[in-house]
Amino acid sequence: MCDELTAEDTAAHLSRRQFGAAAGAAGVGMMLPVAADARPVRGRDVVIATPDGRCDAYFTAPAEGRHPAVLMWPDIMGLRPAFRTMADRLAASGYAVLVVNQFYRSAPSPIVQPGESFDQPAVRERIMPWRAALTPAATVRDGKAFAAFLDAQKEVDAKRPMGSAGYCMGGPMVLRTAAAVPARVHAGASFHGAGLVTDQPDSPHRLVPQLRGGYLIAIAANDDARSPGDKTVLRDAFTAAKRPAEIEVYEGAMHGWCVIDSKVYNPPQAERAWGRMLDLFKRTL
Repeated sequence: MCDELTAEDTAAHLSRRQFGAAAGAAGVGMMLPVAADARPVRGRDVVIATPDGRCDAYFTAPAEGRHPAVLMWPDIMGLRPAFRTMADRLAASGYAVLVVNQFYRSAPSPIVQPGESFDQPAVRERIMPWRAALTPAATVRDGKAFAAFLDAQKEVDAKRPMGSAGYCMGGPMVLRTAAAVPARVHAGASFHGAGLVTDQPDSPHRLVPQLRGGYLIAIAANDDARSPGDKTVLRDAFTAAKRPAEIEVYEGAMHGWCVIDSKVYNPPQAERAWGRMLDLFKRTL
């Protein structure tokens, strides 16, 4: 999960590889591969009314037609250019994608500036109080509002199931949203999700019986090293609920490896995880 230990992991990882190479990898990530069947997309900034205020977000979809909706939850550094790029890429595969500023209660996006990252103490000190406001109940309220917004868009085929994807702190938000609106969300993908298994009564893994559809849980190697039992708890929960789930530790991939502006962005493993998400959405939505 994203905390001081994750920051230490990142620093240790970068000390084993040249930082210039890491930064170069992040730059390359902003120029992602384009699928042969990629569709032209149109994106726009939107503002969504929620029970707690007004959330700024980015909505993108193929330029023509109606498509399954996907709600994307960013990592702890929030909505920023990297996630707009990732949302556009998913839209080009035939989805209407909403990526939100989950910190809207505290600050508009972007909440980080170029050159800032979560491994910087001052950035962590700024963000963590905002993170505290995102309680499970707040996430459920937001998820319902975001799902309703998506269903109201002309680019969305509301007769087809909805998906959700989340990164870092967004992983649990995927499960909470899917449990809150199970009639709509039938597929979820968590990438290096933080806090999927806790000892709390409302731990995300305890929501599995309320889910519908299929799920992808992609786990970072260093997260697994810190909490090796989590994957077993998750597998047991999905098995007991008879819900299909692909739960895998991505060897050599550090927490944050799927996000294209991350210092630990791992293109081969990120592409593999992205492909598994596309396969899930194709089968389920």
